[in-house]
Amino acid sequence: MRTIQFREALREAMVEEMEIDSNIFLIGEEVAEYNGAYKVSQGMLEKFGEKRIIDTPIAELGFAGIAVGAAMNGLRPIVEFMTFNFSLVAIDQVINSAAKMLSMSGGNFNIPIVFRGPTGSAGQLGAQHSQSFENWYANCPGLKVVVPSNPADAKGLLKTSIRDNDPVIFMESEQMYGLKGEVPVGEYTIPIGKASVVKEGKDVTIVSFGKMMRVVEKANIELIKNGIDVEIIDLRSVRPIDYNTLVNSVKRTNRLVVVEEAWPLASISSEIAYHVQKYAFDYLDAPVARVTTLDVPLPYAITLVEAFLPDVKKICEVVNSVMYRS
Repeated sequence: MRTIQFREALREAMVEEMEIDSNIFLIGEEVAEYNGAYKVSQGMLEKFGEKRIIDTPIAELGFAGIAVGAAMNGLRPIVEFMTFNFSLVAIDQVINSAAKMLSMSGGNFNIPIVFRGPTGSAGQLGAQHSQSFENWYANCPGLKVVVPSNPADAKGLLKTSIRDNDPVIFMESEQMYGLKGEVPVGEYTIPIGKASVVKEGKDVTIVSFGKMMRVVEKANIELIKNGIDVEIIDLRSVRPIDYNTLVNSVKRTNRLVVVEEAWPLASISSEIAYHVQKYAFDYLDAPVARVTTLDVPLPYAITLVEAFLPDVKKICEVVNSVMYRS
């Protein structure tokens, strides 16, 4: 086992798959000559050439549409959005073309395409560059939505996503690209739709995904000091959701807290709360609780950014509330 950065794990996944399959190509803004806005694609232009590592104009709707057409004709595009905030410009192609084409064509056209890039807040970037759209894309049939939390999962899940014959939304975090973690040497993949029980516990289940897993793990350290034994589950993907792992965990711990970097209305945590109350209601010793962002556009001031986002203190307060501790 070696330790590499999140961005390096993503790069390894793309390089390994492109070496196997010449139909795979990467397209997006600054992915080639500049080596990627976040250096995820560093060195890939030199290795694969300009026909497979393709710089585009600042026109997300255009190059997303080109990628969908390429997928319909047998190629396997990886589309990098510089941020998923910009994917809103291309959402018509993602939702109305990529996600629906298999159904609308009567099963004649698979769309093996990965849309990937950073999601969520990355500091003082303002309201238009700090949004989380995992729940938006997870709402759409025909898409799979993957949100890795560490380098090992990032590589294994991206390889699986590239091999998938359906469109996959692969959401990263700008603040995680430099995160280091152990990544296995050699070939491995991780199935989409299988959550990871990061830590077993008996008092309360905390469920999260993506960048928020780092916050949950920090909160766990504080909760241990207070004698609370937490079970931690990393969803890894939010469409499909591994409901069985969640329900079985709640049946053991009898309490559930969901942590999510998103607005509270119609969120992934809302869906999880509904499902758990439906299938594990008799096991709950407290209402399902959530820690989300505030229900406002993200402000710019650093103090307001901190108030907006889930943090260790908020998680600990909510866990204590479902434990009926003051």
